[in-house]
Amino acid sequence: MKIGVLASQGAFVEHIDMLRQLKVDTLPVRLPRELAGLDGLIIPGGESTSISKLMVTYSLMAEVKSLAQSGMPIFGTCAGMILLASSISDSDVTPLGVMEITVGRNAFGRQRESFETELSIPVLGEKPFPAVFIRAPVIKQVNGKAKILARLDDGTAVAARQGKLLVSAFHPELTSDPRFHQYFLDIVSGSLESGG
Repeated sequence: MKIGVLASQGAFVEHIDMLRQLKVDTLPVRLPRELAGLDGLIIPGGESTSISKLMVTYSLMAEVKSLAQSGMPIFGTCAGMILLASSISDSDVTPLGVMEITVGRNAFGRQRESFETELSIPVLGEKPFPAVFIRAPVIKQVNGKAKILARLDDGTAVAARQGKLLVSAFHPELTSDPRFHQYFLDIVSGSLESGG
């Protein structure tokens, strides 16, 4: 299994480190040719406007969209979730439009309003997940086949799955808990059915 991590901008090093701890062949992706032979792709958190501009500059936008539409597993965290969405309620970023969710950017305010919380994510088991939110987006609406995987105590949706596409508003790569990455790897390997 080989997983690429989009390395245009943002927290890509932390994703690579987490995957290597899980003994997965991992490489940074900056150019379209580096997408060849991958079994899955992670789009990390960072600044969604910058990442989307860099993806356009380096001709990655159309290529990643095509791979998603043809069934490649893709995991988007924070800015990555914004980029996978079908629509963004408050942004001039043009998303890839491959996942049937509407996302709101910076839903929790500025950097100083970042926070950590113990999050119930049933697909990961009973133990709460240590979720790190940094200028995080939220899922405002799910449509079609998209399913919510986790909510905050107030009901705000912060993780979802649609077939082989997975998103989180938080940063699992900034924790020592590998379960969310392992869940993605299970999607990649086909050991999880598309629903759960």
